[in-house]
Amino acid sequence: MQVLLQSDTHIAATQLTSDHLSALAKEQLDRFGDRITRVEAHLSDVKGHAKTADAVVLCSLEARLKGMEPLVVKEEAGNIHQAIDGAMRKLKRALATALEKQEPRGNSKADLVADLDAEPSA
Repeated sequence: MQVLLQSDTHIAATQLTSDHLSALAKEQLDRFGDRITRVEAHLSDVKGHAKTADAVVLCSLEARLKGMEPLVVKEEAGNIHQAIDGAMRKLKRALATALEKQEPRGNSKADLVADLDAEPSA
């Protein structure tokens, strides 16, 4: 699985941020195996160039799946890591649901969603 990070000119996405995203994607999405070919993260400052005390970061995650349309989720948070973490939780749930729908009726993967509910949130 390839993990890409892009950011707008108002977000300072460092190598540390990229490493955090890659580690989180590997940890959280490894269960889906080779069904995911690529995950792209887009970070942007919601308030743009406005200089305010409260920063709002938008993280859009797009997962490319073999034989399916890409899945996109978004999360707003006060900092980059919170936005990435929140978006990753949403992406994990969306992937489990989408892949469950692709399974034949007799072979439902309801345990994918059940496993998500059993995992402690970070």
